[in-house]
Amino acid sequence: MLNSILVAIDNSDLAVKVLQAVGQFQLKPTAKVILVHVVTSGISEFDREVDRPHAQGNEIAYREVEKLLQSYQEKLPCQSELEIVSGEAAQEILRLANIYKADLIAIGCRGLTGVKRILAGSVSAEVVAEAPCSVLVVR
Repeated sequence: MLNSILVAIDNSDLAVKVLQAVGQFQLKPTAKVILVHVVTSGISEFDREVDRPHAQGNEIAYREVEKLLQSYQEKLPCQSELEIVSGEAAQEILRLANIYKADLIAIGCRGLTGVKRILAGSVSAEVVAEAPCSVLVVR
């Protein structure tokens, strides 16, 4: 039974596919979906305020992401929460999965291969390797 699902989404077309995949589950009204967006900052841990990407002068971008997540949230058949955090994507997704005691993490996979994967890394692969619960990877 899925009581808590963490859905990691960005502002790409892949986000819609991840939400469609989660929508195929017959979620009970008591289930909770946590929509997560991680803003990568490119600055060190010591130079940023945790979980406050808008404090970095990106308030407009933050509001756009918030509106996007709210539009997804309106379509969910169950309780939901929004989390917009800054940091390393995989680390933040795993941190939030632990906080919310997620039964499932749903995440997209960009399908990078070769040099691109080495340089950019694979968030989904890291989440799968270290997740405290099951992970649904959507291509």
